[in-house]
Amino acid sequence: MTDMAEVRRRPGRPGRRPGAADTRGEILTAARRVFAEKGFDKATIRGIARAAGVDPALVHHYFETKDGVFVAAMRLPVDPVAAIPLIVSGPREEIGERLVRFILTMTGEPAARERILALLRTAMVNEQGVTMLREFFASAVLGRVGAELGVPPIRMQAAFSQMLGVVMARYIMRLEPLGSADTEELVGLLAPTIQRYLTG
Repeated sequence: MTDMAEVRRRPGRPGRRPGAADTRGEILTAARRVFAEKGFDKATIRGIARAAGVDPALVHHYFETKDGVFVAAMRLPVDPVAAIPLIVSGPREEIGERLVRFILTMTGEPAARERILALLRTAMVNEQGVTMLREFFASAVLGRVGAELGVPPIRMQAAFSQMLGVVMARYIMRLEPLGSADTEELVGLLAPTIQRYLTG
């Protein structure tokens, strides 16, 4: 593994700029610009590093992967990619329940929910925002879960769309009694439908 001190002092490479007070913050600022211009799929660690004026290894040091950069740059309250093992591990016949419970639990936490809703509102009125989120979830999240489970993309997207609609109905449209329904009640109601989407 490359030593980070070596990365910073390597001759002929950008490394960390002398006097930079917040290299991590500068990388995130550059990443937001790159993601906005190129979308998630076409953005690269090397391109983000170039925009920030740092060595690509420094980006890897702070965020490990492009997924990690995106999660931090978009200020997602949780890393959906890191949650994949929690969803795919366990009995196949309980995938729907695990997915529904994860999403409802995450959006049930006020701080996480507010950040998610802010991103959704931005995406609804901003083409760049919706492109970034669509590409990230399609390739980094839904694509990987589908590959792990052997589920076709259209089934993954149908399940995701169902849960996205529930989140928007509960917290943006504030439909009642859905909005104030207990998590366990909703898990029991929604899990069989999500399970059917995923496994038929």
